[in-house]
Amino acid sequence: MFDFFKDQFANVVEWEEFRDDMIFWKWNNNEIKKGSNLIIRSGQDAIFFDQGKVEGVFKEPGEYEIESEIIPFLSTLKGFKFGFNTGMRVEVLFVNTKEFTVKWGTKNAINIPTQQLPGGMPIRANGTFQFKVNDYVKLIENIAGVKDSYLVEDVRLRITAILDQLLMKWISKEGKDMFNLQANSFEIGNGIREDLDMQVNKDGLEICGFNIMSFNYPKEIQDMITKSASHGMIGDMNRYKEVSMTDAIASGKSEGGNSATDMAGMMMGMNMAQEMMKGMNQNQSNNNNQQQTSNQQQPNQQSNQQAADNNPSPGSIPNFCPNCGSKTAGMKFCGNCGYKLV
Repeated sequence: MFDFFKDQFANVVEWEEFRDDMIFWKWNNNEIKKGSNLIIRSGQDAIFFDQGKVEGVFKEPGEYEIESEIIPFLSTLKGFKFGFNTGMRVEVLFVNTKEFTVKWGTKNAINIPTQQLPGGMPIRANGTFQFKVNDYVKLIENIAGVKDSYLVEDVRLRITAILDQLLMKWISKEGKDMFNLQANSFEIGNGIREDLDMQVNKDGLEICGFNIMSFNYPKEIQDMITKSASHGMIGDMNRYKEVSMTDAIASGKSEGGNSATDMAGMMMGMNMAQEMMKGMNQNQSNNNNQQQTSNQQQPNQQSNQQAADNNPSPGSIPNFCPNCGSKTAGMKFCGNCGYKLV
């Protein structure tokens, strides 16, 4: 008879419908009966608490007999004795122990003040943040005391409600470059993580990370940034045109008769013709310079020969008399004026 009533009163304390998106769930029976068992699954902690005070925290997965294996470890209820019809009035909170990852994104553009645009820069952003439960006492005092369950979506809504202000604060901090925010995304994300952690820490939660995946500008601003970046990468626009024309022909994606390909081929042909003309002009110029140099050298050679005739080396008979200019005919004295030639 006793075993019959024992089975009727006994219950199982467990989180049957465990959900990945649920942060905690409160076992909602009024009291724990004699002979009841506690079941803890992997990824769960079971917290026994009474009137907001934590009595014991149990973390190891498994099945436990509450009377013999749980009550002896409770702080103020360790001496509790079950009677025949007496149950233990205590609440049990099951907590999901994993680290949650949540996607976030700005619903509306955030108007960031900037000197370049007097009206401000409208910017959107998106990314992820991570959080987990780190303080059961604060969690019970501020949330679990009035809620039977708590979802990831509840935390996401709470975070996004203040995220716009924090984005504006950390983007504007220390004059960030409005046109290159991605380069500062790590620093901005760390600052936001610290501020968010202060907001949720009082409720027993911890922000483990905050990541900014991308910043989105208005289309006109994004087009300007893209064009500026492409110009900076190309540098020499003439070289860019040459490469583009070569790619248009070499890609093989365009069929014959394609106007872009035809134009590229015509432009390359014109460039080749110009290069050939440059080469021909250069050769003609070189020939003219060589002829001019040759013409200048001939009079100089004649002048040098005449000087040699008029100024023979010592001991030799000159061809012309230095005194009267008559031809000497190899004689030692000039036949015309008698001047001594040697």
